[in-house]
Amino acid sequence: MLREQVEQALDRIRPALQQDGGDLELLDVTDDGVVKVKLTGACGSCPMSQMTLKMGIEQRLREEVPEVSTVEAV
Repeated sequence: MLREQVEQALDRIRPALQQDGGDLELLDVTDDGVVKVKLTGACGSCPMSQMTLKMGIEQRLREEVPEVSTVEAV
């Protein structure tokens, strides 16, 4: 159920990443709320990707799915 909520939230975030030529792939959601993603496209090589991950993706996910504790790029 948590994974489904995260997937739905990521589907709402994804268009913003795709506008800049990037995307992400959900790899795992652990029982303790750690979301593991792979940044792809332009996001995979962008020097600002860590800021996007923490200040954009993680913040938005935590707002929409309070059980998320952190988001990690793998």
